[in-house]
Amino acid sequence: MGTSAARQVDEAEKEVECATEEERQKNEETIVELCDCVIDLTSAFYNVCGKEMRMPGRSRGQVARIRQIAMYVAHTVLDMSMAEVGRGFGRDRTTVLHAVHLIEDLRDDPTFDAILARTEHLAKTVMRGRKVWSLR
Repeated sequence: MGTSAARQVDEAEKEVECATEEERQKNEETIVELCDCVIDLTSAFYNVCGKEMRMPGRSRGQVARIRQIAMYVAHTVLDMSMAEVGRGFGRDRTTVLHAVHLIEDLRDDPTFDAILARTEHLAKTVMRGRKVWSLR
């Protein structure tokens, strides 16, 4: 391969890297936007301040539980991975894993399950057709 051809290959590889980086950045922005929508939806549904739900660190019990519900909904309704939900909520994926397991355990209570089912239905209706897997 001549110098000119090698240079063209290098330039083509750089273009692909840039396109991939732009795609990755767009996907990350979409993940954050979708999680913001879920946060807004759950904070309105449960009458909790969205600003409190977005705060880093620990929150009072009620806010933390609603955030866990929102993480669960993002994972189940939007088909997001734990890592994606974590990035969208500004949390670690293990925090999301804990939240999802906790909410699944709480679903054994029929009253909690009914309320969560309404939340999921609302999210499915509002987020109709939006799934992160379509970005992959």
